[in-house]
Amino acid sequence: MSTPPCLLIGAPVDSGKRANGCLMGPDAYRTAGLAGQLASLGLEVCDLGNVAPARLRDLPEQGKVHGLAETVAWTEALVPAARDAVATGFPIFMGGDHSLSLGTVAGVAEHAHAQGRPQFVLWLDAHSDFHTPATSASGNLHGTPVGYVTGLPGFDAFPTLAAPVPEENVCLLGLRSVDTAERAALARTRVDRHDMRAIDEHGIAAPLRAFLDRVTAANGLLHVSLDVDFLDPAIAPAVGTTVPGGASFREAHLVMEILHDSGRVTSLDLVELNPFLDDRGRTASLMVDLAASLMGRRVFDRPTRSFAA
Repeated sequence: MSTPPCLLIGAPVDSGKRANGCLMGPDAYRTAGLAGQLASLGLEVCDLGNVAPARLRDLPEQGKVHGLAETVAWTEALVPAARDAVATGFPIFMGGDHSLSLGTVAGVAEHAHAQGRPQFVLWLDAHSDFHTPATSASGNLHGTPVGYVTGLPGFDAFPTLAAPVPEENVCLLGLRSVDTAERAALARTRVDRHDMRAIDEHGIAAPLRAFLDRVTAANGLLHVSLDVDFLDPAIAPAVGTTVPGGASFREAHLVMEILHDSGRVTSLDLVELNPFLDDRGRTASLMVDLAASLMGRRVFDRPTRSFAA
């Protein structure tokens, strides 16, 4: 079976939180050579440019919620963009803050539903992002995508979900900053979740392989959402939500290599890169390297990089 083309789709979403900078993410990935790295693996690559948000609607304020109208507009644009892209290739959504996944996950799930196949989601993140606009203490909508795509109430301003993702089809991997309200909400669900304590004790491969076994058994489609803060800030400083104790360089690459070996991944988010906070582009370069590992680069093929001035 032929490999589908990699479709690079910029999503310069910067409304999901108050600190600016993620809108520069798509261009940083391009500058870091994402297209060239994928092409070097023998893959067909097509850069579809950046998605533009839908028309802004006049929405009533919802407490302390930040950027509601803008985030709804991005979601309205990204749902069809994701749905159409995953039907023709392997989309890589270059963000942009994590609120872009409100649209990308909803869109790929629509496609899966139309194909009669279950959608699974692997959430690589320090946070569970299981809030709703009403429960978020910060009001930042980048903390709500998992809540939205699994069908939690409270998202009336957003597009109605055509195909909610079942809770048991979501795996949260790398958690280390989950607030009390989210912990209580998650405890009432069948969401598969693994924090860094469990990973320290048992390794990162075992829970990932167990989740992938379930994806395979169900003949599911798998969307991977990779947040920069999944990684330890010592190796990936370019994110506004740094939490110490994240995945190491090798742990992150191992995750990507196992995902590639599974043959189950059908779409990818690269989110929360804030180039304004980066150190000579090293976070962008690491995220590009991780995407290349997901698409088939072997450990022996990794290039030597120099960050000398």
